[in-house]
Formats: sequence, structure tokens, C-alpha cells
Amino acid sequence: MAAYVVASLAELKDPDLMSKYAETAAPTVAAHGGKFLASGDIEKLDGEWNAFSGVVIEFPNKEAAKTWYNSPEYQAALPMRLNATQSSLLLFPGD
Repeated sequence: MAAYVVASLAELKDPDLMSKYAETAAPTVAAHGGKFLASGDIEKLDGEWNAFSGVVIEFPNKEAAKTWYNSPEYQAALPMRLNATQSSLLLFPGD
């Protein structure tokens, strides 16, 4: 069953560092069977949500998503995102 990682960005503190993170992290997604489904500006339809941008990544299953997140390659890139943004990653099971 597919699984989806959703990233939300609420504040961009360092655009240059975020660009470096994106360049570094993107290949790690593909290496674990993931693919980017959507990215860009978020349009809030209702409710409370402070993110202005985000990404949706599909993985073959929840285990692949967790293996990607915990991989040494992604863990090396993660501090760049944490320092460049106020952001969150969420993991959703698919149908």
C-alpha cells in the first residue's frame, strides 16, 4: 500500500540553504522508491493552517518512507531543512 510524505513550510529563514537542501534531499527520495507528486504554493481552502508551501511525495509503502527518512543520506540533509525553515513532515498511509 502506498504511503505519502507531506511537507509543509510555514517560514523560510534561509532561501540559499533551502535550495541546497532540496538539491541534496531530492536524490535520496528516488533512491528509496519515492516520487514527487506535487510541490509549490499552498492555497488554504478552510481551517487553521499556516504553511505557505509544501511537497507531496509518494513511496511504495510506509516502510520505504521510514527507511528513506532514517537513511544516512537524508539524515545528512535534514539539518539544512531544519535550519532553513520552520517546517513539518507528515506520513500518511495510502489506499
